[in-house]
Amino acid sequence: MSKKALINVDYTIDFVTGALPCGEPAIAIEEEISQLTEKFIKDGDFVVLAIDLHKENDELHPESKLFPPHNIEGTDGRNLYGKLEEVYRKYDEQENVYWMDKTRYSAFAGTNLEIKLRERGITEVHLVGVCTDICVLHTAVDAYNKGFNIVVHSKAVASFNEAGHLWALEHFKHTLGATVV
Repeated sequence: MSKKALINVDYTIDFVTGALPCGEPAIAIEEEISQLTEKFIKDGDFVVLAIDLHKENDELHPESKLFPPHNIEGTDGRNLYGKLEEVYRKYDEQENVYWMDKTRYSAFAGTNLEIKLRERGITEVHLVGVCTDICVLHTAVDAYNKGFNIVVHSKAVASFNEAGHLWALEHFKHTLGATVV
């Protein structure tokens, strides 16, 4: 049996209803993402909250040319959205819950995520969050390239681009060999 981890990507106020909102699709996954996160925590699995971090007026960051300012350090927009914030506050002191700042689309890029997973013997990553076709996708591609088995929870991912969301779900299955549940 493989050891697994849940990687919860960018489910923050800014990405749900704030500065760069997925809107209704992201609001609709609140219950599922919160329940899955709590289940993984209670089951003793490693849970990573991989959260976008940007500096104000960072002209050198490549995203500044593509998107409006979002998830700015020290703003409420970086807080987890809705019930997920409650779940995090309830369990944030537990050893199997890990908040991780990230500065690129992929949760693996420039972070210690791979080290954290490998030292725990984790071979399977479960992905939830936003945006399906951006940060969740790039995290999945890196997980694939690093040899992890991938499970994407389709009722716990969303995007502001429905066509991109559906394309990414197919890409996970047919190009990355992921299980989409």
